[in-house]
Amino acid sequence: MTVETIAAPPPARASGAGALQRLSTWLYRHPRLALAILLAPPLAWLGIVYLGSLLALLAQSFFYLDGFTGLIVREFTLRTYAELFTGSNLDIILRTTVMATVVTLACALIGFPIAYYMARYAGPRLKPFMYLGVMLPLWSSYLVRVYSWKLILAKEGIVTWIFAKLHLLWLLDATLSIPVIGGPSLSTAYLGTFIVFVYIWLPYMILPIEAAIERVPRSVIEASADLGARPRSTFRHVVLPLAIPGVVAGSIFTFSLTLGDYIIPGIIGSSRPFIGQAVFSHQGTAGNIPLAAALSVVPIVIIAIYLSIAKRLGAFDAL
Repeated sequence: MTVETIAAPPPARASGAGALQRLSTWLYRHPRLALAILLAPPLAWLGIVYLGSLLALLAQSFFYLDGFTGLIVREFTLRTYAELFTGSNLDIILRTTVMATVVTLACALIGFPIAYYMARYAGPRLKPFMYLGVMLPLWSSYLVRVYSWKLILAKEGIVTWIFAKLHLLWLLDATLSIPVIGGPSLSTAYLGTFIVFVYIWLPYMILPIEAAIERVPRSVIEASADLGARPRSTFRHVVLPLAIPGVVAGSIFTFSLTLGDYIIPGIIGSSRPFIGQAVFSHQGTAGNIPLAAALSVVPIVIIAIYLSIAKRLGAFDAL
């Protein structure tokens, strides 16, 4: 047996490598077909699982529940949507939308100064620690954070203890006596729900704003100062308009996440439900699938309108 015979590769392996090379060459010559092959699995998943489930949900919302038999009548009708604008269902929609709006505004007011300081004043040593401080809560369990806040806001919790030590317990009691936002304690009041929502979603507001402010060229700010503008005028007429897309981008997260959340209102706050809790109740214990589907469509419509407005404001450029 010669050296050439020993060193020669197996015929099957050589033919397999040749087939792969021919396939690679053919795909290279047909880039559109190669792109279609790459995109087919994710697009099939998106179309079947995601869009398919949304279409099934939309179809269920046009049915209705027979009040006498308790069975779902699969006939096309708008009577289930008419129920959304009556009584408690309308209260649920308004309550959830108002809470999402207030939480978004509070996150913007709190998050903007933090993001502005991170982008403009934090040095190279401080900035990583500020990023870590903003993102560190996201590394812990969502449920652990919510239940921790329930203990913090309880009547025997640390917040009540601090107010008692500062001799400001009267202020806490006066706040909790307000009809709409108050309650027996912060853990059973809408004010407590609001506090936890702001804490949970605040990082999603800070990071897009910080990214938008980082993109503002320093030369623009220096040009404004060279033209005689004061720092307040520069902030109002230069920095703030360029940072608005980041604010809107952050509001997309805070508004949509608050609108669809059902865990926080179920753990902290009063017994009056939000949209997520109502959907869970109707599709579970009540068995009213059409009404649950119709309630699920409400956040989708609200977010679609909100995203169209955000797109016009250039929010997607700051994501």
